Amino acid sequence: MLTEYDLLRYRRQIFYPYLGEEGQNKLKQAHVVVAGAGGLGSPNAIYLAAAGIGHLTLIDDDVVSLSNLNRQILHYDEDIGREKVISASEKLGRLNPTVQVRPMRLRITERNIASLIAEADVVVDGMDNFETRLILNRACVDRGIPFIHGGVHSLMGEVTTIIPGKTPCFACLCQEIPEQEEEIPVLGPLPGMIACVQVMETIKYLAGFGMLLAGRMLFIDGSDMTFSTIHIERAKNCPVCGEKS
Repeated sequence: MLTEYDLLRYRRQIFYPYLGEEGQNKLKQAHVVVAGAGGLGSPNAIYLAAAGIGHLTLIDDDVVSLSNLNRQILHYDEDIGREKVISASEKLGRLNPTVQVRPMRLRITERNIASLIAEADVVVDGMDNFETRLILNRACVDRGIPFIHGGVHSLMGEVTTIIPGKTPCFACLCQEIPEQEEEIPVLGPLPGMIACVQVMETIKYLAGFGMLLAGRMLFIDGSDMTFSTIHIERAKNCPVCGEKS
């Protein structure tokens, strides 16, 4: 149950009637897996920890480099060369010492994904490549775990919430892995904007209020600050969620 510390720390969000103490307690009991500790994963993890998500697992196999620092806000100059998950978990521990953070330095594969998300209530997409997203997507669909997709490129970003059995999955939208640049152009604030939307979706799902981006894709164009939402549908021939129909 919530402690006096919790009630004071989260007081301003507990005031929101559709969250309240019951919803805050659900956040405290939740386990969220953040796949990636970079441009999307950093602000996702920060706001999830600040909101009081009780258990966070951070997965990333990379180390911090200087070129990361324009957007990967959990890492500083002194972290260059360190494992991203260790750098990130140390900062998160100082941000909110009540949150249990499990850092895992490894590459997500079809062989290990089942064990990595076995205890997850939600999986958050902080990746920068389609191959790993498709691995995460299939594993989440197979296990009925919501998958909060977010992606950025240059000044464009997108978010959708995938609820297995109810919404299109990521494979409905991306059945073939497209060619991708070795280094993706990105302006630092955009992944922060996308990650904040992902965290809002995660909190709403876990606490059970509001309307999710389920069956909808939100696009943010940073060049002219336009926000647009489109309806998305399940692909009849989807090799992942089509098998579950």
